[in-house]
Amino acid sequence: MPDLAATHLSPPFVRTIALMNQKGGVGKTTTTVNLAAGIAQAGRRTLVIDLDPQAHASLHLGVDPATLPAHTDGRARSIYDLLHDPSLDPGPALHAVNDSLSVIPAETDLAALETELSELPPAERTTRLRAILDRLRGQFEFILIDCPPSLGVLTLNGLVAAREVIIPMQAHFLALQGVSKLLETVQRVGQSVNPSLTVTGVILCMHDPASAHVKEVVADLISFFEQTRSSAADVPWKGARVLRPPVRRNIKLAECPSFGQTIFQYAPFAPGALDYKALADSLVAEWDGFIGAARASRSASGDGLTPTIPPRRAAPSATEAGA
Repeated sequence: MPDLAATHLSPPFVRTIALMNQKGGVGKTTTTVNLAAGIAQAGRRTLVIDLDPQAHASLHLGVDPATLPAHTDGRARSIYDLLHDPSLDPGPALHAVNDSLSVIPAETDLAALETELSELPPAERTTRLRAILDRLRGQFEFILIDCPPSLGVLTLNGLVAAREVIIPMQAHFLALQGVSKLLETVQRVGQSVNPSLTVTGVILCMHDPASAHVKEVVADLISFFEQTRSSAADVPWKGARVLRPPVRRNIKLAECPSFGQTIFQYAPFAPGALDYKALADSLVAEWDGFIGAARASRSASGDGLTPTIPPRRAAPSATEAGA
């Protein structure tokens, strides 16, 4: 597992995760949305940031960019506005999905922002999202960033703002080759502007456990991560792993975005919902372990610093979760 103590040192503690894959159609946005929803179901205040100009995460969460307010009052309405003008208050761009889950939506204008940001000095064009998150500090315990399927300025903003990277992927040979390129990108970002960035691991999407090819690719992934852990190499994926369980292929996961709903709203007992809930619970339990250790360490050192975590809401009952 990643060294969380090295990546989330400053209170208030916030777990900021960028989900990325330069290959489209692998379940990246589906994973971002439903993993966030699963974490929010545990009563943790969670934010999704949609950095993809396609705005699929926004639509999945019931926010249609076409219905956002007009640009007439000088208030931010999307992540485009905030990245375009860092002086804007991010508050109005927060759209509540429920009491524990919010999203800052994307819009199609975001595609033009790649060109706008590329004209800025390097130190500014890749750090705007980090500055936005600094202004939201203390409001959320988990922040998940849906990066676009490319390695442009928007994705770099996501990697600079995050402390962890999760790579959703299908267990196919070509996808496996693409992971090595993603890891190289993370390493370059770590060496240049975000030395605390680590790779938490890979989430297997649209998984078919009966396929011999899938089994072979998964075995190769596990072997690669195990070899890295046992080597002397100091790389951002030193503690990475294949996250469990894999997300089984499930038509309900493909259907729910068209209704602007997460899998927990649309089909709470479908295999996809069970898998994403198990993944979310695993990340929350890992995080709670870190928080407990951090509090104990600070108490023992007598520095008087107590992590400030946004208030947790009670997890919904089974009836509420299926509503």
